[in-house]
Parts: sequence; structure tokens; C-alpha cells
Amino acid sequence: MRVLLIEDELKTLLSLRQGMEENGWTVNTATDGIMGLRLALQGDYDVIISDITMPGLNGIELCEKLRSEQKSTPILLLTALSHTDDKVAGLDAGADDYLAKPFELKELLARAKALSRRNTTSLKSENILRFQDIEQDLDAKTVRRAGQDILLTPREFALLEFFLRNPGKVLSKTEIAEKVWDMNFDTGTNVIEVYVNYLRNKIDKGFENKLIQTQFGQGYLLK
Repeated sequence: MRVLLIEDELKTLLSLRQGMEENGWTVNTATDGIMGLRLALQGDYDVIISDITMPGLNGIELCEKLRSEQKSTPILLLTALSHTDDKVAGLDAGADDYLAKPFELKELLARAKALSRRNTTSLKSENILRFQDIEQDLDAKTVRRAGQDILLTPREFALLEFFLRNPGKVLSKTEIAEKVWDMNFDTGTNVIEVYVNYLRNKIDKGFENKLIQTQFGQGYLLK
């Protein structure tokens, strides 16, 4: 697996690179966000792993710039920030997962592998998903409902895809966290509720038939 590791703390960077290389991974490194952005745009990686707090360009800004350049490589953010708003900001900028410091190397490796597998699987997926009057084109990255274009962020787009692949099924918050974000569900945050509400406001607001419904104490379903 080919990985781009962006970390401004040299000791941490060297330790992580050694651990990855011992597992057979090919690792390119950068010590600031600007260098990391250049390498990410020039290279072809299975996963990008980046710290959030960095000189030049922070991890969230890095995500935003990569997504604006249509770079779809999965991004795992390393962060000492644990508040829900901070996590939402990173995910909304286009990150696929986050890992709070301190962490064990084996968890980092597992998260990165999961992101790589999901990215490979998505490339082989059906290109257009439909349910009632909503349509999602996975190649063109577009969503339409009743003929109206709906603009979604990358995280909202991924969440809608999960709903459309599981119509009529109650999806727990844990399932959504694991399948959409590839992360262990933290009961101390309301990230899932926040994004479900974001998505509802875009695909259900103004329509008589509300597609995303809440099953109290169980989760959500597309119905």
C-alpha cells in the first residue's frame, strides 16, 4: 500500500513511517501542509494520513484544497482535538476518518487499511443509485430529487450513498459511523446526528414526502 504521511513533529513522523514500512507499506512524507499538498496532487496514493495542526497549511485546509482539485484519495486526519465541532469541521472539509492522539500504531494501520479497501470497492460500485424520486450519480458526483439539483458536501454525499444502498433498513449510529466514516463510534459526540440533519435539510426540505426517518432508540432509515 502506498501512503502519504504529513506530520510536522519529526519524531512522530519517523516513528510512524518506520512502523508502516515494517508492515510492507511504501511511505512518502512531508513535514508541512504546503509540501504535503504538492505531493498529494502529484502522486497516486492509497491513503493520505495528515496531522491537523501544521505550519503553512493545516490539515483541514489541506482537505479542502484536495477536494476542490477533485482528488478523491481517502484522507485520515490525526488530531489532538476531541470536540464535536472540530471533528465535524475536518469531516466536512472532505476527510474520511479521524484518529485522536495518542493512538496505537495498530489502530492507525487498521483505519488506513479500511479506508483503502472502501476506496477500492467504491470504484467497482454501481454508478447510479435511485430511490423513489431521488437519484445519485456516483461518477458525476451529482444528486437530483424530482428533477431538482441538490448540492452536497463530500460527507453528506457519502452518507446519502449509504442510505441509498440500504433502503428500508434501520441503520444504527454505530453502523453509519463504521461504514461512512470507518471509525469506532464515540458515544460522547453527536457527529452522526449533525450530518443526518444536514442531509435532511437538503434532500427533504420543501418536499412533502420525507425520505430519511428516525427510529427512536434504533437509528435512521430511508423509507
